[in-house]
Amino acid sequence: MNNRTLLEAARQYNTPCYLFDLDAFTSRIRRMGEILGKQVNICYAMKANPFLTAAAARTAAGLEVCSPGEYAICRRAHVPARNIVLSGVNKEEAHIRSVMAEQGAGTYTAESLNQLLLLETCAAAAGLTGVRVLLRLTSGNQFGMDEEDVLASIRNRGSYPHLDLTGLQYYSGTQKKGLERIKKELEKLDLLLGFVREQLDFEFRELEYGPGFQIPYFEGQEQPDEEILLQEFKKSLDSLDFKGIIFLEAGRFLAAPCGSYLTRVVDIKRSLGQNYCIVDGGINHVNYYGQTMAMKVPAYRYLPQDNPARRQKPEHGAIVMDGNKTFMASGHPPGDDTPASGRWTVCGSLCTSGDILVKNLPLEGLTIGDLLVFDRIGAYSVTEGIYLFLSRKLPAVLTYTQKQGLSLVRDVLPTDMLNDGSAAQIYQSQSGSSKRSDT
Repeated sequence: MNNRTLLEAARQYNTPCYLFDLDAFTSRIRRMGEILGKQVNICYAMKANPFLTAAAARTAAGLEVCSPGEYAICRRAHVPARNIVLSGVNKEEAHIRSVMAEQGAGTYTAESLNQLLLLETCAAAAGLTGVRVLLRLTSGNQFGMDEEDVLASIRNRGSYPHLDLTGLQYYSGTQKKGLERIKKELEKLDLLLGFVREQLDFEFRELEYGPGFQIPYFEGQEQPDEEILLQEFKKSLDSLDFKGIIFLEAGRFLAAPCGSYLTRVVDIKRSLGQNYCIVDGGINHVNYYGQTMAMKVPAYRYLPQDNPARRQKPEHGAIVMDGNKTFMASGHPPGDDTPASGRWTVCGSLCTSGDILVKNLPLEGLTIGDLLVFDRIGAYSVTEGIYLFLSRKLPAVLTYTQKQGLSLVRDVLPTDMLNDGSAAQIYQSQSGSSKRSDT
């Protein structure tokens, strides 16, 4: 998205807000599919950004869904049931029964022997057969089953007459640098698939794999050539003995470059030799993977406002206090040529000293009303922030396509009612019930 689009978004919908480029997102899915070939199907992990769900449903081969809430989002977006893989470490029986009643057989992951039994029980109760199940192999954490449990599931497959043990799922984490670790994981999976085929006389038809490609967020991080990365990755896939269908699970890699966060400068000051810039957003909205106390500089744009009405500088000649100094209003003390004069610590609107977005950011001529844009924020920030802290409003969420321009998909939402019980009282009065709802 160019600067003109960003400025128009800030002017029309105010700040702070998120803006997601749907054209860029769908283009990344299509290009990934073109490079990797027809054997590979792209599966979007919607936890990366649920606001991209509808766009992913039109472009990707499937969506990985990890909770009842995510499933509800998919259904409201009219995602076909056949395109949903229902995953997650906590599968609730009431929800599984509801999903099976609605969508029929469907596709599920099994992260434990208990989950496998739960799926069998629910399928039998619904009178379903051929319920597709992907057995998740653990990478050494709470997710998935160890190899022995996976093999036991296959050996005892007769105990699950209503299930179709379709494939194997594996995901070991995100932000992997290079391809060495990914190649080793694929070799390991290929050996396991071969063992199952040769020793257990069972053929997995699908492999769902999450490579966890790295997305560079910060200044100084190497920017890999994604075309070359995917071409080399394809060579690893082509070398597998496994010749079934591959579903490539991707979330951050697809979504991160397709989003921007817009926040406006609301105050500037100089304290004890340091320039501070206060913005109307903060760390409750911005969450980069690997960022620690704003010590890293993320991708950003500084867009000064040209409209004088938006640049609320003190009148020229007004007296401004700066610690023990007094100087004429001009943005900086007269004659101050220290390195700090053009560098700013950007802080948000939360009443905590931890609300620092970035330190020592070079912003020459900064003034109230200017716009700061944090890019590569299309994954996770929109849902991972500490949104309820200080009861500040949730930012608006916008999308952009070249055909439709800017669209408001979620307006600004207050959170104060969530922090004193008012929302529950309103919901109960509207539903006519004080009982807890599982929907």
